[in-house]
Amino acid sequence: MLHAQVAFLRRLDELGAVVPVRSSGGQRRYSRREINRVAALMKLISEGLTLEGARRVLELQARVEELEADLDQARGQ
Repeated sequence: MLHAQVAFLRRLDELGAVVPVRSSGGQRRYSRREINRVAALMKLISEGLTLEGARRVLELQARVEELEADLDQARGQ
C-alpha cells in the first residue's frame, strides 16, 4: 500500500512518530489515521526533510488546526 520499508516503520514506532496497536502476537496494526501519517512523513522526507523535521512539521500542522478550531469557536460565541 505505502511501499514503506519495514525498518522505516519500526523506526517510526521507536521514535513515537506513529504508534500502532499490537496484536496478541506482537504484530503492529496501523489505523487509517496512522497510515495517513506514515504517508505524510514519507512525502515530507522525499522532499528533503529529515525524519525529525517531518515529525515537527506534522506536529505544527496539528497545532495550527487546534488553534484555528479554538479561534472559530471563540468567534462563534
